[in-house]
Formats: sequence, structure tokens, C-alpha cells
Amino acid sequence: MRAPANALLAAVTLAYPLLVYLGAGRLSPAWIAVPLALLALLRAWVLRQPLWYLAAGGVALLALASTQGGGWLSLKLYPVLVNALMLGVFAASLVRGPTIVERLARLSEPDLPAHAVAYTRRVTQIWCAFFVFNGTAALVTSLWASTGVWTVYNGLVAYLLMGLLFGVEFLVRQRVKARAGGPEVRHG
Repeated sequence: MRAPANALLAAVTLAYPLLVYLGAGRLSPAWIAVPLALLALLRAWVLRQPLWYLAAGGVALLALASTQGGGWLSLKLYPVLVNALMLGVFAASLVRGPTIVERLARLSEPDLPAHAVAYTRRVTQIWCAFFVFNGTAALVTSLWASTGVWTVYNGLVAYLLMGLLFGVEFLVRQRVKARAGGPEVRHG
């Protein structure tokens, strides 16, 4: 049950900006808000982790707001919520340790050297900065841009920026690894 629920929610999340764009002016926001909230609740129920309960609660509040007069603006705030949650997870890992990126790196390299741990910490900080930037851009496009601009940013540009960050980090990691001459520094 976990894999299908995750796959369905991932697909809806990726397609979400397009769904909002296609629905705006044609449907009641409830037609998107309620199924999205139900999917988020399903994911929380399947995963049974505090983060997913928090996410489902946030999505449910946005869905409720959209059905109670918040309209499409409430739905446009979903990417803001996602970025805020991701920022919270990554930032909390900086405080409590090990960082999210270090945990991912240790999946393939359990005995990370000290320089690799420091590198993963820096990458986690960079992701935090990305979530601040991307969440701010999502908020700005939600509040002051047309639905078309919001869709292009949140459904295309944000994903391209994320891919660019992954790509640049991969190239930097290869240089760091080559300079260190030691075990590979891997992570997602």
C-alpha cells in the first residue's frame, strides 16, 4: 500500500501546478483541494511519521480555506507549504544531526571521512538556502503573479532549478572527491 500511495502522491505533486492552471476558472477549487487533502492524509496514514502528519494537516488547512472562500489562492500556496516543510526538515537536521544529506550519503558509504561529513553539512545548508529562495518565489508568484506565471514557475522553473542544483552539486562533489583522493562522497 505504501508504494502505490507514494507514487500517486508524487505524480499529483508534480502535476499539481498544471492541475491548478487547468482548473482555474473552470472548476470549483474544491475539486482539486479535497482530493489533494485526501491523498495527503492517505500518505500520512501509510507512512505514520510526524512530518507527513504535519504535511497532511497543512494541506487539509489549505483545502479547507479554498472551500471556505480562499479559492485558488489557497491552492497556489501548496508549493510554499512544501518548501517550508522541506526547509524545516533540512534545518532541523543541521541542529540535531546527522544532516539529511549525510544520512543519504551514508546509505552508500557508511564510513564517511570527516571531510565528507563537513561537505554534506555544507550541501544541507545550500539546500536550506534553496528552499528559502524557492519558497519565497512560490509565495511571490502565488500572491502577485497571474496563474500562468505561477504555473510556469512552480511547475517548470522550480524543477529546473532543483535539477540544476543537483547537477552542479554532483560536479562539485567530483572535484572534492578528486582533491581528497579518498573514499567517494556520495549522496542524493
